[in-house]
Amino acid sequence: MLHIQTLETLDLPELEPYRTMKRQQEHRDRKIFVAEGEKVVRRLLESRFLVESIILPPDWFERLRPLLEARTEEVRVYLAEREFLEKLVGFSMYQGLLAVGVVPQVITLEGLLDGSHRPMLFAAAEGIHDALNMGALVRNCAAFGAQGLIVGETSSSPFLRRAVRNSMGAIFTTPILEVENLALTLLALRQRGVRCLAAHPHAGQRLLPQADFRGDCCVVFGNEGHGLTARVLEACDEPVAVPMQNGVDSLNVGSAGAVFLYEAARQRGLAGALG
Repeated sequence: MLHIQTLETLDLPELEPYRTMKRQQEHRDRKIFVAEGEKVVRRLLESRFLVESIILPPDWFERLRPLLEARTEEVRVYLAEREFLEKLVGFSMYQGLLAVGVVPQVITLEGLLDGSHRPMLFAAAEGIHDALNMGALVRNCAAFGAQGLIVGETSSSPFLRRAVRNSMGAIFTTPILEVENLALTLLALRQRGVRCLAAHPHAGQRLLPQADFRGDCCVVFGNEGHGLTARVLEACDEPVAVPMQNGVDSLNVGSAGAVFLYEAARQRGLAGALG
């Protein structure tokens, strides 16, 4: 059911999530997130995620109306021109579409494993602080067939606005497991027969083409500047490095995620199907 309202004031209490997008802890406490832009908002509306509200210009409302009317929950629809919305959020917007979604119920490691087919492929993140990098990693997981992303306790949330935007909506189809102790989680994966491979730029002689991704495995990515901590490295089966020319010792985590996960897909015979 839609509750449609044309905005004449920015002071409505229901607009608080849009006014407080820079206060991410408040959103985490409420278990909500903000989707921004036409593609991301459209993919949110097409997903199984609950939607609390959407704010957009009238012309965009008409384009998205069929998706909105197909929703089974109550959705508040606020109509306003882009310039009016920019006053609300405090930054320039290209299209003027925003929506508030509800973070899904927390899944467990057992639930992630039980819901994945063999051979399983996961990614894990330690200390990834940049929301754009987190969003890129989520997008890579979706692009190359990873069945879930495990987010460690020192990483930023993949439900930050910029992470959701940079995932281009892949966050709505990629299972996310946020854990309080990544090292222990990796050990638990190994006990279940899942090999944990550390994406590490100083891995010695083990280079990416020599690593075996054909069985159940999890690729672990580290901090943008410092890589993986010793504790997480020790929890992995082995470190693996991307072969690179002299003078370059590491890749951005988004690039590293694409390289590693594509190699996993290639070894599994999925590379051709991805096209």
